[in-house]
Amino acid sequence: MAHDALMMIEYGDDQPLLVFGDTQIALDQARRDAEVAGFRVVRSDLVSAFDTVDQAAPAPIFLNLDGHVAREALVGLLDRMEMDAQSGRPGIVAAPRGMIDVIAAHAFHSSITHLCEAPEPARLLALRLASMRRPERLHDVNREGDALMQHALLHQLSEEVGRIAGILASLSEDEEAARAGPGKMHASDDDFADIDAGHIRAIIRARRLRDQFFRNDLFADPAWDMLLDLMAARIEKGRVAVSSLCIAAAVPPTTALRWIKALTDRGLFVRSADPLDGRRVYIELSDEAARSVAAYLRAAQRLAPTVI
Repeated sequence: MAHDALMMIEYGDDQPLLVFGDTQIALDQARRDAEVAGFRVVRSDLVSAFDTVDQAAPAPIFLNLDGHVAREALVGLLDRMEMDAQSGRPGIVAAPRGMIDVIAAHAFHSSITHLCEAPEPARLLALRLASMRRPERLHDVNREGDALMQHALLHQLSEEVGRIAGILASLSEDEEAARAGPGKMHASDDDFADIDAGHIRAIIRARRLRDQFFRNDLFADPAWDMLLDLMAARIEKGRVAVSSLCIAAAVPPTTALRWIKALTDRGLFVRSADPLDGRRVYIELSDEAARSVAAYLRAAQRLAPTVI
């Protein structure tokens, strides 16, 4: 038997995957992706989504959207995905940029992967990673090599976020402990009275200027770009939606969303709901992260008038 034919053999029971789409095109695309990734596809439209989820085994959910779904149906399914993720069912949501905020407001669990206008390789990697979250069985090493690589990349991301959190915490221990005083738990406006939002915006513009002279992925640093943007917004008393923060990250939105989740899980970012619009959540710096960024900016200012 030819090598290519051997590569197509499936050993054992394929994992089922619940596939939903808001259009026939989206549904067909999700089905093709799932089958290439090695899943046994259980298809359904959004009208019968809840019945399908209730009747199925705890299989992963793949929701592929073109942006034509009614808000009520989408919010209901996203809420269900969030609830099921807390019980161990992974999920994947692929959607256009315009749907970032509503998805982030209702399905933000770390077991739910957000894909924003992602190319086919990124979708397949997300699916193969989801297939790893189940009991061991015989695997085709060549087929799942990409998934193992993606798992390693996510582990690396988690370690990097942990390193950033540790650095920020150490920055504030000396200078900010004295400022806060004994027993102070929450940051106030007075803590940042000497930090200029205009200066932070200038730093951000200078960082973006590099993209005119070098490839924009050469200096990609989404965590720091987002920390600066949120710090400026805090001083300006503004609020930053998830979609806006993705733009500030200066990386593809799927990458930005992954960083936002990781930084939120680490306690550097805090989610807050918009009381006037349930489709939107805002991201803010935690008090500890804000004090740490302020401490860094003060220390940097003592070395040079502008730090990029």
